[in-house]
Amino acid sequence: MDILIVDDERIILKDIKETVQEVKPEADIVCCENYSQAIYAAQKNDFDVAFLDISIPGKNGIELAKELKGIKNDINIVFTTGYSEYAVKAFELYASGYLLKPIRTADIENAFNNLRFPIQYAENKMRVQCFGNFEAYAKNEPIQFGRSKTKEILAYMIDRKGAVANTNEICTAIFSAANESMNKHYFRNLIADLKKTLAKYGAGDVLVIKRNSFAVDVNKIECDYYKYLEGDVAAINSYCGEYMSQFSWAEMTNGFLYNNHIK
Repeated sequence: MDILIVDDERIILKDIKETVQEVKPEADIVCCENYSQAIYAAQKNDFDVAFLDISIPGKNGIELAKELKGIKNDINIVFTTGYSEYAVKAFELYASGYLLKPIRTADIENAFNNLRFPIQYAENKMRVQCFGNFEAYAKNEPIQFGRSKTKEILAYMIDRKGAVANTNEICTAIFSAANESMNKHYFRNLIADLKKTLAKYGAGDVLVIKRNSFAVDVNKIECDYYKYLEGDVAAINSYCGEYMSQFSWAEMTNGFLYNNHIK
């Protein structure tokens, strides 16, 4: 996904960029401070979404939106402004959203959920190996995790098969109970690291994160464990009594697989 953000105030521009990155870590983002920069960027990139401030140097954001639609008719325009009086003009341009500053994460999430022109993604599933040691692959190469616990969090969410887990559940599974507050702080850092790592490999949309809930989108994952549960013969034959062997919490699932396998 390619995203354009335009705002003449650098602090606000930075804040919007960081919020968009939080919601769409896989996105490629270009930031501009004025009309001329934005037009130049649009001529060089195929933007899917544009977040536009209305009050910018040169022509205003309404005029900029018209120009951007002339370059790409199905670009999604989301206005970000401190003023409400331009709302009617904005929606006359079939804008996908009109966000009033200060902009919250929930506002950005809602904007992406209600795009006028849905973005079509190429099929690019992350491949996961659960039998034996846990490994993950994207773009036909192993995903390199900077921290072992980052990898373990992903493994835990894979094990839950798309079911939501909260911070306490994940921390209880992967940490000792020595220091609960320190574990939760470390966990937040690990989640940020996981999002950054998967985004680097083009697999950021695998994660489904909303406030204090964490899951994976199983439709974006090719997994031997999931295929086993579906009755895939090759996956069933590939199970040799080991499941995510490096993680002690995975023993329960392995027990289920083993008992099911010997029946």
